[in-house]
Amino acid sequence: MKRAIMRNVQNVIFLLFTFGSGVFYFCFYLSSIVLGLALSFTVVGIPLLTNVLRTTQTFVQYERIQTKIYTDISIEPLTTSQRVKGNQWMQAKAELMNRKNWISVYWLMQKFVLGCICLVIGVLIYIGPVLFAFGPLLYPYLELYFFGIAVDSGLKALQMMSVGFILMIGCSKLGNGLVQVIGGYTRLMFKAIRG
Repeated sequence: MKRAIMRNVQNVIFLLFTFGSGVFYFCFYLSSIVLGLALSFTVVGIPLLTNVLRTTQTFVQYERIQTKIYTDISIEPLTTSQRVKGNQWMQAKAELMNRKNWISVYWLMQKFVLGCICLVIGVLIYIGPVLFAFGPLLYPYLELYFFGIAVDSGLKALQMMSVGFILMIGCSKLGNGLVQVIGGYTRLMFKAIRG
């Protein structure tokens, strides 16, 4: 029982991390790339784009580690590419022409949509059943309705609580499956980056 509860807490944390990291990647890459392209006619834009594209390796490895910790899905790390020797403009050309960087940006930014879905489904799967299970304890103090039926007696509160506990058990299995699917997304991302 304790192990199942800890697993569910881990799943909720993973779903929230997925949402948070998806929002971060989307905002970071969208603003950085747009700013870098807008400033590319000056001396500042190209080095900005170069340094932003260098972050992709770090963030992709972070996704691999996060997936391993929370879903127990092992993914082989990517080989780190070495910086090109030469001046700053040769390094910038190598980073901008590296196809793996742009594929990584695409997959990391796409995680925003996945994160939003995870947030909504995580709330429905994990928080909704807990509210069903423990919300009826407040029926003497609040007006509660369950599918249009007023919860105004102890019997109705117990019925709603039993539905909540049944939902908690069923949604726990559904949440485990969802977390594995999201871990599969990270595996697909690595497969696409490797080519």
